Amino acid sequence: MKKVVIIGGGAAGFFTAINAKELNADLDITILEKGKDILQKVKISGGGRCNVTNACFEPKELTKFYPRGERELLGPFHQFMTGDTFEWFENHGVPLKIEEDNRVFPEANTSQAIIDCFTTAVHKLGIKVLTNHGVTAITKEKDSWLIHTKELQFTADYLVIAAGSSKKIWELFTELDHSIIPPVPSLFTFNIKDSRIIDLGGISVPNANVSIVKTKLENSGPLLITHWGLSGPAILKLSAYGARILADKNYQYNILVNWLGEDTNSVLEKLQQIKKQQSKKQVSLKSPFNDIPRRLWERLVIASEIKNDQNWADLSNKQLENLANQLTKGLFNANGRTTFKEEFVTAGGIDLKEIDFKRFESKLHKNLFFVGEVLNIDAVTGGFNFQNAWTGGYICAKAIAE
Repeated sequence: MKKVVIIGGGAAGFFTAINAKELNADLDITILEKGKDILQKVKISGGGRCNVTNACFEPKELTKFYPRGERELLGPFHQFMTGDTFEWFENHGVPLKIEEDNRVFPEANTSQAIIDCFTTAVHKLGIKVLTNHGVTAITKEKDSWLIHTKELQFTADYLVIAAGSSKKIWELFTELDHSIIPPVPSLFTFNIKDSRIIDLGGISVPNANVSIVKTKLENSGPLLITHWGLSGPAILKLSAYGARILADKNYQYNILVNWLGEDTNSVLEKLQQIKKQQSKKQVSLKSPFNDIPRRLWERLVIASEIKNDQNWADLSNKQLENLANQLTKGLFNANGRTTFKEEFVTAGGIDLKEIDFKRFESKLHKNLFFVGEVLNIDAVTGGFNFQNAWTGGYICAKAIAE
């Protein structure tokens, strides 16, 4: 009976183990988890509901959500795609649902449904799960792998690394000649202290455009004001694609915010029309743009050097220009970052050049596999990081089960 050791008791590790055992019942599989709890990231994902995947069903389109791994994942997505994820969970008693923003959750609306699915499966299939088993050393002996923990030593014919962003595991594999791309945070909010947004936490606009000054980084989408600064899909996607650039800047940079996502000149023309149509109305009392909440509008009016009691008719051309600029190219200084909720994602890991993505196997060592975020693959928020885990886990399992 072939022995398989999987390092990492998270989504990728469990998914690999279950699929390998279902494809080949003769495998002896052990999962080693360094902590006392398993599947912790699954538990907190999606606010405790587990954002399983995203309802994007075209492989080429799906790869575009991966700042690192876009090219490498195209082939794997043709083998195991989001539709396969739906079918897999349905067959294992967990029907999924698609929400308006294309995020996918269990119909039960709780991450416990996924956790129960995995724990029930490993128990039924006789897969051993050992917690508090942090790996201290990995060595190769002929065609076998020796895995050392503080408590025990394990021998494996196949070794799967599904340990996520683990500095210790990465260090162990540099000793086995694998290259590590240094990790930096990937999903984070921008810390901004500015009178225009202070105390406006919770206010959002549906389609803003955000760009980082002196870079080519730009993104559009919903923008959320938080107690720390700016967040929401527009910011999070920008943070993912700019992970290394922003780290190099030590998270100090300027951003331009276009709250309306419209051209400055066209907004100025609209303001000039509003001045004629609402001449006797007080500027600060009500936003003429549905997408700009009243409290944010008041702050932008003040920043445009418009007095609280001024009517539209009283505005000078300079004040109208100021307001158009505040609405379409407001300059903000970012200084620092805040991790997006508890869903810590990093850019970095095993160099993708060293992986055979037809099997998720090391090109340097036979029967050594890497799945999930231990690789230099990461995605924007919305279920894409889990889809990488499911795809890699399934293809790896299939290779082991052959």
